[in-house]
Amino acid sequence: MDLDAVRVAIEFARRARGTADVPIGAAVFDPGGRLLAGAHNAREELGDPTAHAEVLALREAAKVYGDGWRLEGCTLAVTVEPCTMCAGALVLARVARVVFGAWEPKTGAAGSLWDVVRDRRLNHRPEVHGGVLETECSALLDDFFSEHRNSSRDPSSIS
Repeated sequence: MDLDAVRVAIEFARRARGTADVPIGAAVFDPGGRLLAGAHNAREELGDPTAHAEVLALREAAKVYGDGWRLEGCTLAVTVEPCTMCAGALVLARVARVVFGAWEPKTGAAGSLWDVVRDRRLNHRPEVHGGVLETECSALLDDFFSEHRNSSRDPSSIS
């Protein structure tokens, strides 16, 4: 299930291609494994600092599952370790499991820099599985940032 879930998140991340947004994808599955919602980062597209893939996917999933905001028993799959905002959101949504691909040592809040999701002081702590399809997920980011660096060096890209 975890491999398939992250593969779906990768497909959502690929939908960000051709945009200025970092290609991170997320997908929410119900307890039976049915896809409820998915999204890719859209901060640049929407001009919204909270438009991370996880937040957008959680919002959509909450519309179709549970009591309007609780996603009890659900799994959130994401291509990159959630940041503190997204980790907090998935904890507050009562997600049962979070599965992610690439570790994020600079901003990760599911075990790298912080471990928000398993903080014993919180009233909900989801199960966490990191490093699932890590190479494929990291490649999405590496490709994006490599292209971004190359285009910023290209004199023809200057307006």
